[in-house]
Amino acid sequence: MKNTLIVFTSDNGPSSAGGADPAYFESAKPFDGEYGRGKGFLYEGGIRVPMIASWPAKIQPGSKSDQISVHYDMLATFADAAGYKVPSDTDGISLLPTFLSEKGQKIHEFLYWEFPSYGGQVAMRMGDWKVVRQNLLNEEEPTLELYNLKEDPTEKTNVADAHPKILAKAAEIFKAERTRPELENFKIPIIDNGLLPE
Repeated sequence: MKNTLIVFTSDNGPSSAGGADPAYFESAKPFDGEYGRGKGFLYEGGIRVPMIASWPAKIQPGSKSDQISVHYDMLATFADAAGYKVPSDTDGISLLPTFLSEKGQKIHEFLYWEFPSYGGQVAMRMGDWKVVRQNLLNEEEPTLELYNLKEDPTEKTNVADAHPKILAKAAEIFKAERTRPELENFKIPIIDNGLLPE
């Protein structure tokens, strides 16, 4: 066990499925509303999860990090920790420098989420900034939301009108980086209308 890396994390967002009671357990705290707009939504209450890593003699006990990461970073992290070459066809980055409190940690230029349910949603995070769009596949008016997660982690204040350059940057990344998924065997609606209104 002395040379074993243990990572404990969670599925995304609280839900009442299976008889769970997220309201009673305050599962989405500090996010509020309907379970912090939990599972199935692209707000922080639906996608932000805790992670704990233990690795005796490697990870400093009690150390903390605000490194922004996603579960697909684990492939690169485990490969790096085991001394294997990180696959070139993955978007994940190794979190090993963060685990070991070393310099040289790479960061994601952006993170992107897309979910066709609940009216069709997309979200993109760039550093402290997060764009959220809802109602992209239903009859309701699509939203255009921008939050500064450092100042407003519970996404209370939409500042989209005040930051057109941030929105334009997100739209450029969406156009350059996002690929249309090939889902021949599935009947899933595809969101093609981007991060900015036409």
